[in-house]
Amino acid sequence: MSKIKIALVQMHVEKDKYKNLETANTFIKKVAQEGCDLAILPEMFTTPYKTDNFPIYAEFEGEDSFISISNMAKENSIYLVGGSIPEKDEKNLVYNTSYVFDRNGNNIGKHRKVHLFDIDVEGGQSFKESDTLTPGNNITVFDTEFGKIGLCICFDFRFPELARLMVQKGAKTIIVPAAFNMTTGPAHWDLMFRSRAIDNQVYAIGCAPSRDINGPYVSYGNSIVTTPWGDILYKMDEKEGYKILELDLEYVDKIRKELPLISARRLDLYELKEK
Repeated sequence: MSKIKIALVQMHVEKDKYKNLETANTFIKKVAQEGCDLAILPEMFTTPYKTDNFPIYAEFEGEDSFISISNMAKENSIYLVGGSIPEKDEKNLVYNTSYVFDRNGNNIGKHRKVHLFDIDVEGGQSFKESDTLTPGNNITVFDTEFGKIGLCICFDFRFPELARLMVQKGAKTIIVPAAFNMTTGPAHWDLMFRSRAIDNQVYAIGCAPSRDINGPYVSYGNSIVTTPWGDILYKMDEKEGYKILELDLEYVDKIRKELPLISARRLDLYELKEK
């Protein structure tokens, strides 16, 4: 199947985890009724984006949030990229984790954020995820009836090596639950998604929380889809809402054939390997 309908769900995130799950469920029902094949939720959609919150909201795999996201996928017969949630393991380490479920609610993908968002921009915002989070160590690509899809989280997408490795694993689309702020968003959001899309000749999809100017972390919003040619196919504003878009995956093949960036690499001179 060469065409896939994807839904960006740019939802408002509140303090109540279960209210956030219910908000997500309402959106997922709506987009499924409108013919969506795959829906995407934002980064940290169950908790306000604050490092102190992550250990408090963290759950083991298979607990309430995991089950809830799985049920959303199964009950609506869609693929669901569950944004990301705080996950803890048996050592009580906490991760920023994205789970993916198929149309039957089976878990078919899991990505723990590899690059933690530790920044201190002069005149801008400081943030240090490593205060409470542990980095993951996997490059994530999952299989669907539409082909292979790459997955990473927010700050991960700033590292071009990671995107290229996903493409080398067969990805024609890369999905990025993300929450850029009001310093990094206006500066780099559009530029980054267009750049990664051009470099790798993929659809690059960013899904963010809506903007809450009274929250502890103000999301830029502006969930986005860019094409393999680098065009912005669609960009939302800062408000809560959703958008369904149809992507033609044959367009990826067309662009890669006309402008052979992937096949023309000089592998006799350089290569990129996963360790």
